[in-house]
Amino acid sequence: MQLLKNSLKTLVNITVRIRYFITVGALLTIIGGCGGSTGNSNNNNEPGTVEQQLHAALDAANIDTDFTLIVKSHNGTQFTHSRGESTAATTYRSASTAKMVTASVILWLVEQGLISLEDNPQDYLDFWPTTGNHAAIKLRHLLSFTSGLNNEPVCLYLPDAVFLDCIEKILDDNPSIPAPGDEFYYANTHLQIAGLMAIHASGMDNWEQVFDYFKAGTQLFTNASYDYPSPSNPRLGGGMHWQANEYIEFLDALYHQKILSGASVEAMTSDQIGSANIVYSPVSEWPIALDWHYGFGQWIECRSIPFDCISTSRVSSTGAYGAYPFIDFENQYFGIVAREGSLSMAHRGFQLWREVESELAEWAGNNNE
Repeated sequence: MQLLKNSLKTLVNITVRIRYFITVGALLTIIGGCGGSTGNSNNNNEPGTVEQQLHAALDAANIDTDFTLIVKSHNGTQFTHSRGESTAATTYRSASTAKMVTASVILWLVEQGLISLEDNPQDYLDFWPTTGNHAAIKLRHLLSFTSGLNNEPVCLYLPDAVFLDCIEKILDDNPSIPAPGDEFYYANTHLQIAGLMAIHASGMDNWEQVFDYFKAGTQLFTNASYDYPSPSNPRLGGGMHWQANEYIEFLDALYHQKILSGASVEAMTSDQIGSANIVYSPVSEWPIALDWHYGFGQWIECRSIPFDCISTSRVSSTGAYGAYPFIDFENQYFGIVAREGSLSMAHRGFQLWREVESELAEWAGNNNE
C-alpha cells in the first residue's frame, strides 16, 4: 500500500507539471468554439420550433440575476441560452453545487481501490475516536450526510483557518452524536471529514493534489479550483469556482458513466437516507417547499410530499446562489442553470428550470428519437 501511495505522489507531481499544457489545450478549445449564436441546437432556430419557444420563454423569464442555461440530450445534442453578461465560460462560485463534484471525486478513488464506502474515519485519522458512535461512522454516512456530525464550526468559513485543525474542531463541536444513519442533516461537516479520509487514503498532502489527480485522470474541470474560503482551507461542500461549460461536461461524464461505473452511479443517485429522521433540509424551507431525499452528494428529487418515490427519476445539487445542476433520467437529458445571485436564492435556478420544464422535456424527446 505504501508503494502505491508513493507512486501516486510521483504521479501527482508529474500531472501538476503537465497541467499547463492541458489548460492551454482547453483554452484553445473554448476560443475555437466561441463563434456563433448562443442558444443554438442543431442550428434549428426557426420560429415555431421548440428551440425557439425555449429561447422566447427564457428571454421573458423574471430573473434576479444573469444566467446561462446549458442542457444536453442523451445523444449529445446541446442547447445553450444566456441572459445579460453571463456566458458558458463565466466563472461562478459554486456554493453547494460542489457537493456533487466532491462526492464524485471520492467515489472515483473508491473505484481505484484506495478507499471504501465501508471505511471508518479512524482508519485514516489518528485523532478519531475508536469507540462509540463516532467510531461507527462510515464513508457512506459522510457522503449521504447521515454521519451525525451536524454542528458546523465557524472555521469552515475562515480563509486563515488551518484545514486539519478545523476538521479536528468538527469533532470537538460534535462531542455527542446520534447513531450514524439515524439522522439526515444538510451541513458541510460531512464532506470535510470524507475529504480528509480521501487525502490520507490516497497518500496525497492536501485536497488540491487529490483534485489535480482527478483532473489528470478524467480531463474534467481544467479551469476549476477549490479555493473558498481559501486554497489552504477549502470547503469541500461549497468552495469551488467553475464554469458552466466545464460543469456540463462533468454531468455528461456522470450520465454516460465515463468516470464512474454503473454500480457507483446507481449508488450515488439512489436514496441513501431512507427512513432517517430529516433534522435539517434547506429545500423544505424554500418558498416552494419540497421533500427531497439524498444520495451521495446530491438531492434525490421527488414531486410527492411527503417523499414516496420508489425509484430515482431526477437528481440535482443546487447551490445557495441559485445555480442548479441536474440529471433527468426520466427524460434523458441533463444540464445546469449557471448563475450567482444573492445568498439564500437557491430556489431560483430550480424555479427557472420549472418554467421551461415541458419545453425541455419535448426538446429532449425530439433529440433522443
